[in-house]
Amino acid sequence: QVSAQILAFFTVARRLAAQRKEIDAVLEPFLLSPETLREVKNKMRTELEYGLKRETQGSATVKMLPTYVCGTPDGTEKGKFLALDLGGTNFRVLLVKIRSGRRKSVRMYNKIFAIPLEIMQGTGEELFDHIVHCIADFLEYMGIKGARLPLGFTFSFPCKQASIDKGTLVGWTKGFKATDCEGEDVVDMLREAIKRRNEFDLDIVAVVNDTVGTMMTCGYEDPNCEIGLIAGTGSNVCYMEDMKNIEIVEGNEGKMCINTEWGGFGDNGCIDNIRTEYDKEVDEGSLNPGKQRYEKMTSGMYLGEIVRQILIDLTKRGLLFRGQISESLRKRGIFETKFLSQIESDRLALLQVRQILQQLGLDSTCEDSIIVKEVCGAVSRRAAQLCGAGLAAIVEKKRENRGVEHLQITVGVDGTLYKLHPHFSRVLQETVKELAPWCDVTFMLSEDGSGKGAALITAVAKRLRNIDKYLYAMRLSDETLIDIMARFRREMKNGLSRDFNPTATVKMLPTFVRSIPDGSEKGDFIALDLGGSYFRILRVKVSHEKKQTVQMESEIYNTPEDIMHGSGTRLFDHVAECLGDFMEKQQIKDKKLPVGFTFSFPCRQSKLDEGVLITWTKRFKASGVEGADVVKLLNRAIKKRGDYDADIMAVVNDTVGTMMTCGFDDQRCEVGLIIGTGTNACYMEEMRHIDLVEGDEGRMCINTEWGAFGDDGSLEDIRTEFDREIDRGSLNPGKQLFEKMVSGLYMGELVRLILVKMAKEGLLFEGRITPELLTKGKFETKHVSAIEKSKEGLSKAKDILTRLGVEPSHEDCVAVQHVCTIVSFRSANLVAATLGAILCQLRDNKGVGRLRTTVGVDGSLYKMHPQYARRLHKTTRRLVPDSDVRFLLSESGSGKGAAMVTAVAYRLMSSSQTQLCTCVAINTLGHLLGIMGPELQHAAALGHLTV
Repeated sequence: QVSAQILAFFTVARRLAAQRKEIDAVLEPFLLSPETLREVKNKMRTELEYGLKRETQGSATVKMLPTYVCGTPDGTEKGKFLALDLGGTNFRVLLVKIRSGRRKSVRMYNKIFAIPLEIMQGTGEELFDHIVHCIADFLEYMGIKGARLPLGFTFSFPCKQASIDKGTLVGWTKGFKATDCEGEDVVDMLREAIKRRNEFDLDIVAVVNDTVGTMMTCGYEDPNCEIGLIAGTGSNVCYMEDMKNIEIVEGNEGKMCINTEWGGFGDNGCIDNIRTEYDKEVDEGSLNPGKQRYEKMTSGMYLGEIVRQILIDLTKRGLLFRGQISESLRKRGIFETKFLSQIESDRLALLQVRQILQQLGLDSTCEDSIIVKEVCGAVSRRAAQLCGAGLAAIVEKKRENRGVEHLQITVGVDGTLYKLHPHFSRVLQETVKELAPWCDVTFMLSEDGSGKGAALITAVAKRLRNIDKYLYAMRLSDETLIDIMARFRREMKNGLSRDFNPTATVKMLPTFVRSIPDGSEKGDFIALDLGGSYFRILRVKVSHEKKQTVQMESEIYNTPEDIMHGSGTRLFDHVAECLGDFMEKQQIKDKKLPVGFTFSFPCRQSKLDEGVLITWTKRFKASGVEGADVVKLLNRAIKKRGDYDADIMAVVNDTVGTMMTCGFDDQRCEVGLIIGTGTNACYMEEMRHIDLVEGDEGRMCINTEWGAFGDDGSLEDIRTEFDREIDRGSLNPGKQLFEKMVSGLYMGELVRLILVKMAKEGLLFEGRITPELLTKGKFETKHVSAIEKSKEGLSKAKDILTRLGVEPSHEDCVAVQHVCTIVSFRSANLVAATLGAILCQLRDNKGVGRLRTTVGVDGSLYKMHPQYARRLHKTTRRLVPDSDVRFLLSESGSGKGAAMVTAVAYRLMSSSQTQLCTCVAINTLGHLLGIMGPELQHAAALGHLTV
């Protein structure tokens, strides 16, 4: 009898072991190793990048949809807002009252309405009529039907947005199937439904995803919150991405919230290796087979169904419920995710688990309860780990974006699965920590849901909309920039024409520089560089031993304001005095070296060593110079001194000097560009196009003097009230209008005028305006450059504004940085448009399909501003896509260029003299041969003469 009992015991043990082995085999695919989770993280990261890139976004499974939410709450938001929250079987309408200041608070009143299944899966018109009916009921209930409130619409389905108040439905999820909605703008559909009802009106300011709403809700409490996570009926994440990484949206500055729509991750088969037969069964039985595969493995809507499929399989194998599949177990949806949360509770005894199973019509034993609990745990743990792996990819991306070794960031979270499941949040957090060890992630539960977030987004959008009304005219579309290119091209043509040049604003001045350096130049030269408050003199030695080298020595002299605004005689006496001092220091007063004169003002030339000043720019106002030859004025000043002599061979513009400096290093350089205190460009034009100079052969450098572009009113449509105010307060009203929109001399002042206007409107500094802020010139262009630095820009903004007597908030600093960005970006865009016109002219001149050329660049704005060069390059290449443009920074300034112009002129002159001597010698020899031919022949025959 004992032996029989032992045998029975071992038989049961073997059976239980076999059952255990079979159960383990079923659940094994749900156990994900750290290596597998890292692989999921890496694949998610790849898909994130695909979704951000223009060329791959169309086929990406993670769509990375721009939301046009570009800011988070800053505490200054206030007012009454209406919020709608549609994302499941319930629809919520909220009235949100926001107070700012010390008593900052958010008060909410809401009402929940059911969305019947027949409405969810009926027509789009029926759905939106139902929504409007619910809104009317709520407005009536709150007694505010007559108020036109700003409204934020949380619409928790994938939408493509072209602006914050437009959302085109990509596809329904979460059991919704209303017809005639996909591909339509849901904001327009809501507006149409409001019109049909004709009882009230609302200002629909923003449409957002629930994930974005969650991030904004938590961001109101914690400014470090830049990620939103939903782990509930559905699964999704949003985060603040750097604009420079979002190729599908124009612009590079600032950040924008990206709605990842990561539920579609894996729809391309990239995670098929971890999908089980049960996942496939759930997918095939869903409303959208083959789509949202990641969501179907991680979200509350599907976890209960995965568990049911496993239970059916285990029952078929005879491992559960005595092998009997009950009718209730056959019913899809019977095993809801809330039962997982209840069954997995640590406080729930097996008897209570049995009671839950009995409620579901499942007659179970204690052993069944243990197995069911184990199945639920495997499914929910995998879901949390997969969510954690995806989230780890995003926090790692945020760390790399910021360029830091260690990231501190907050994730705002909402959703029933995260909130109610006993272990989901812990497993998710542990997974993120393991897969992103260099990121310190705080998880913040959204207590008020995404409806509050929609109201906050509406408040932020309304505030930014008020700010942007001042900046809207400075945002230039590519269409506008291409139009400006065409306008400038016409002005170039007018300037080159003999008939139209007198009235052209872009003077297209011939420089009589006909060649760039070819590498054979050599000699000792003096270069003068006058173009601002500092005057530079250089000695440039060009040698030609094994290879061409340039040695330079220079001195900088101050040009006082009283000399800049005094008489021309005083100005050129000052130049001559500085030149004498330099030659004394160089001990070359006894030498008459060739001199190149960089004179950075518009001059009309009829030869290389003549320059008649057309008009002063850059704050110079010396009398008696306009209309005079500056070379003669300088020669006269030198002669008056009488202690040295100089041979002024060339007078050139700083732009030409820049082109020649860069041309010495790159012989493809045929454009010179200055973006500093002033702005200008030159380029090598075909002689056949230059009516102002005789001859059709070869090329000549044209000094465009593009700063005056628009002086005829051709840019009035893009000039702002601030541009006009700058012009009115300048030394030369009505002149150099393009230069006043783009150059460093005016950029800081332009920003100051905008800040003053915004402060007066109460949009900045709580409406406070200090005497320093009202003082012209106090906000300099160097401040714009400092504020736009990527890492320390906001702290620089605070320092600069504090020195101006303002006590800025963090949000004030963000807004000021935004203003600086818009102003400097407009400058780069406008310069790119005019430069693009020159590049098109060069391409057409050469008759090539694709232009390859180099642009030599100089100027403090280009050199010192942290973003300017990159913006200019990117916009230029976008506007002129059929070109390969190299931008070459002039390291030695335009002074070296003046010496190179002189060296080229010296080379060409020497070459001409050599050719002249050769011609004379040949003519003389021929003459002698004609006279003395017989005698020479006889001498040669005798060996007395060798030719």
